[in-house]
Parts: sequence; structure tokens; C-alpha cells
Amino acid sequence: MIEFRNISITDRDKINTALKKSDFMGCEYSFANNLAWCRLSDSKICFYKDFYIICAFNNDDGIPVFTLPSGDGDYVELFGEMKKFSENMGFPLKVSGVTEKSLEMISSFFPDSFTIQYDRDGSDYIYNQTDLAELSGKKYHQKRNHLAKFNKLEYEFSLIREKDFDDCICFITDNYNKKSDTEHSAIAEQYAVNTYFNYFSELRLMGGIIKIDDKISAVTIGEPLNSNTFCVHIEKADRQYNGIYTGINNCFVRSCMNGFEYVNREEDLGIEGLRKSKLSYHPAFLLDKYILTFK
Repeated sequence: MIEFRNISITDRDKINTALKKSDFMGCEYSFANNLAWCRLSDSKICFYKDFYIICAFNNDDGIPVFTLPSGDGDYVELFGEMKKFSENMGFPLKVSGVTEKSLEMISSFFPDSFTIQYDRDGSDYIYNQTDLAELSGKKYHQKRNHLAKFNKLEYEFSLIREKDFDDCICFITDNYNKKSDTEHSAIAEQYAVNTYFNYFSELRLMGGIIKIDDKISAVTIGEPLNSNTFCVHIEKADRQYNGIYTGINNCFVRSCMNGFEYVNREEDLGIEGLRKSKLSYHPAFLLDKYILTFK
């Protein structure tokens, strides 16, 4: 039987065990993200045998949306329980975060049992770590120009330490206030930022800051996501400084991502400017995702 509840920092080890078994590359398979972003769509969690399940209950169509569970065991039995839960609420089973590989697996278990919707806005941008670190070749000519402008600044890059937490939060909060954005998504993002810093050590996060004139001008946070991928959760910078986004990106990759083959810079949420920015770094591939609705 599936019974959902709020996620807690005390769930870390059990959830990470399930995540490690699946070794998924999607940004939704991060305990830190699950904990930090729970308010965005009113996400709840539960465990079913050796599976970790997360479900969003606040969606535009009112249908609860399961993220494809991680862990191991009998998927046919698991999906039967998920379908029963959704139908008891009066809805069809809806599952997001399904990649091409997972789609093949689900199709083999449940042929012709669901409709498929391509989730372009939720697909992750995956980059070669060496591409972001070296910015070599013709395609990165513009980025190298941005980096050259950044390198002319009198800046200091350092890894985030506990003494920096309050200044980082203030810097990011000031960015929100300048936007005058009080929408639910912005409020949820501020909650996420506070959660990252409140549990920075417990979540085993890594981060970097850039200071100019002894003031924080850029902040970034990420973590190892799976066996070969590092995920960047936050990247904020003061645009008055030429090339600073390219600079914080490059400094962070070089300082914290050696040994990883890929960097996941998460999705663009359908935001035009964000999509343009992520494409400008020439991803190795998009981690395409699909939403399945069962009949």
C-alpha cells in the first residue's frame, strides 16, 4: 500500500540508497532537489519495498504526477500499486521523468497501455565536462570572448564555506527583489535556496562564489548526481560584469567537476531566455523526457 508524506532531511540515506541503485541521470533524481523543491508542486514521498517514490499533487490539470520511481524490484507490481493509488483518487496514473531507456522498459511491461507526451520543457541539458572546462573549438569562440572579458576583472573565485552562507542568500534574494516577482515559482525557488544552505553539509553540496570589490557577484551550487554526472542546481550572477556567467560556470567546472564525464545543467522550463543560454553552451545531448498517462 502506498501512503505519501512530506520529505525530511532524515530520509537522506534511505533515498540516496535507492537513487544509487538506479543511477539515473535526470536532475529529479537528486535528494537535494527533492527536499529543496517540494513546495513547488506540493511533492510528497513514500517507499514501496525497495523503491523510492515521489509524487507531485499540485498540477495544472489536478492529476497527481509520479516521477518514475528509483530503486529495484518488481516494476509490474509497483506500477499496479501506483495505478491503484491514482484511480482511488479518481485519476489515471501519470508518470513523468521517463527517458528513452526507461520508456523501452515500461513498454515491454505494459504494451499499448499508455499515451506518450514529449516533455521538451523538462528535458535536461547534458554537457561534456571537458567542453565546459576547456571551451575549445570554433563553436565556443563566443564563450572564450566572454571569458576573456571576465578575466580582465579583478575578481576572486573561492569555494563556498559556511561563513559565506548568509551573504550568498542575501545576494540571491536581492536578485529576486529586483525582479519584483512574487509568483509561486519564485517563492518556491527562494525556499529551495534557503533549504540548500540550511542543509549544505548534510546534502553534501558543493558551491563557488565570485567576489568583486570584496562583494559577492556570483553564486553557484551543485553536487555529484550519479556515477558519471555532476549536476548544477543554482547559478546566479550580477550581469553588470561582462562575462561573469561564463566565468562562474568555467571556474566551478574546473574546480569541482574533474573526474566526471558529464555535467547536467537541468531543464529550461520552456523559458525562452534560459533555453537560448543553455543551447549556447552546446550540450552533448538533451536527456529527453516523456510523460506517460495510463489508460
